[in-house]
Amino acid sequence: MAEIKVPELAESITEGTIFQWLKQPGDFIHKGEPIAELETDKVNVELMSEESGVITKFLFNEGDTVKVGDTIAIVSEEAEAEANIPQVEETPQKQEKEEPSQPAAGKEEPIVKEEPVTRPTQRPVASPAARKLAREKGIDLSQVKPFDPLGRIRKQDVEAYSNQPAQSAPTVETDKPTNLFEPEKPVERMKMSRRRQTIAKRLVEVQHTAAMLTTFNEIDMTAIMDLRKRRKDAFYQEHDVRLGFMSFFTKAVVAALKKYPLLNAEIQGDEIIVKKYYDIGVAVSTDEGLVVPVVRDADKKNFAEIEREILHLATKARENKLSLKDLQGGTFTITNGGVFGSLMSTPILNGPQVGILGMHKIQLRPVAIDEVRMENRPMMYVALSYDHRIIDGKEAVGFLVKVKELLEDPEQLLLES
Repeated sequence: MAEIKVPELAESITEGTIFQWLKQPGDFIHKGEPIAELETDKVNVELMSEESGVITKFLFNEGDTVKVGDTIAIVSEEAEAEANIPQVEETPQKQEKEEPSQPAAGKEEPIVKEEPVTRPTQRPVASPAARKLAREKGIDLSQVKPFDPLGRIRKQDVEAYSNQPAQSAPTVETDKPTNLFEPEKPVERMKMSRRRQTIAKRLVEVQHTAAMLTTFNEIDMTAIMDLRKRRKDAFYQEHDVRLGFMSFFTKAVVAALKKYPLLNAEIQGDEIIVKKYYDIGVAVSTDEGLVVPVVRDADKKNFAEIEREILHLATKARENKLSLKDLQGGTFTITNGGVFGSLMSTPILNGPQVGILGMHKIQLRPVAIDEVRMENRPMMYVALSYDHRIIDGKEAVGFLVKVKELLEDPEQLLLES
């Protein structure tokens, strides 16, 4: 017999949640084959089996928290064990056909009645999609009636159960110490995912540990939009990637960080660690929450390389394929609420970083060109949140003004690169 344990994941990750089992007891698993998907604070990772054999037992259920070093499953290494796979993983219907060969089973009807007691898996048989939906809705799968004649619970069964009139809801609510909702009012109770819990915890922590302030400015995007309009087709043909706004902002941020290096630092105890490299985090929204993959050595990359890297990381984020390495070690963060229509916001620091730049929606607004003329210009509000413990207002404002100047005259970015 061999034990499958949770391996070392990363220095900062000591535990995770079993998101879903990729095998079932009785399945044969090869060495190096994934047995489970583990949800950590940052990414989902697959846990690989280090042995080949038949899975005899799971020691944790989906949704359980496990720590590094915990044994999560037992695998039989006996070669002949593979022949027993059909007996372990048979559905109730197939067991019904085989059990009459046993001396004590003379009729099929008693066997069908006894089958639920002798099944090797005590928890309800359900598809991964059904288990995921049940966790999100806080539904006990043992209460869900399957329509499958074999007894397997599917996603549709969970949805049907959740849409039933909540006949027992008032009783459940009155059992709680405090009744926050009127029993006759419909509510939906959902368990926070591990990642959402981590995001919530860290956002609160940074506001408790940092002296966070925000300064604002606005940028006339006319020059950049004109440049993109003239060059976008040729840029795409040459580099096979579209010229967006993020490469301009990344380049401008790197140039401003070189002039105001404390915004590229972090606090460790009573020391300030000023970083001489520029790994820029780019916030990406996913179904599981906000993640911040990092563009490494952004100062050494050209516009096409930055655009390509951002596209690559954003695609991995939305497909839930980011690695821990993709998320670690950023020195400064850029977040773009403008893609969702935000006109102005106060971004929260991505600790332990001490600066974050917030981009917003581009909107036509009347701008005074001189004492006589007014023009409608594409304007964007930008916000810089910073840690006032090491950054004074003068530096923060100067940083944001530098970013503004570079973006309003993008040819300067070529000189700064």
